[in-house]
Amino acid sequence: MNHLQLAFIIGLLGSWHCVGMCGPLAFAIPSNTNKTALILEKLSYNLGRAISYAFLGLLIGLLGKQLWIAGFQQSLSIISGVLILIAALTQLIPRLNTKIGFNNLNSFNPVQSLIIKAIKFKSGHFIIGMLNGFLPCGFVYLALATALNTSSATQSSLFMFFFGLGTLPLMLIATLGFDFAKPSLRKAINNTLPWFMLLMGLWLILRGANLNIPFLSPVLSEGAICH
Repeated sequence: MNHLQLAFIIGLLGSWHCVGMCGPLAFAIPSNTNKTALILEKLSYNLGRAISYAFLGLLIGLLGKQLWIAGFQQSLSIISGVLILIAALTQLIPRLNTKIGFNNLNSFNPVQSLIIKAIKFKSGHFIIGMLNGFLPCGFVYLALATALNTSSATQSSLFMFFFGLGTLPLMLIATLGFDFAKPSLRKAINNTLPWFMLLMGLWLILRGANLNIPFLSPVLSEGAICH
């Protein structure tokens, strides 16, 4: 599995979270009654989100590249893994989430004001989707922490773009109003996500440990995140 495939899978799994967090916003945008136009509008909205994720990936990739050049890739991988583990534990242990205050990450911010104005002035689905991509989101932070471990800003940007594409199928189905899954199935998948995050965190830590274990903990070298 290469790093772009990994990004898409992270986005696909995380899209259940996206539907819950971003779905209400997507539903609030006035849409065309024509089915073809409606699908195009929702595609442009989700493409806008993916482009914003790519921009964030570019920014985080510029930082990551400097750390790779400085020879800090091992420490970077371990730190990213630890942060993802903490995020996973806050999902598995609600009281820990309250103590750390991760809920505050989703509090009101200026981007929400811009989105409200964009909807009011009918700026279009693409623009609103781009603004939505900058809203605080724990799962986007998870993807960025993983993208930080790529070896270049371009690869980090592509990683986040493919992450955005991974969120597209389920978000598109949800915004088109289809009854795509029973509540029990959605709950089961949401309960699985923190365990997936735990595995991601442990994997990044093992990669940084340089244990010379093929695929699991190879010796880090200049290149992509996955071998």
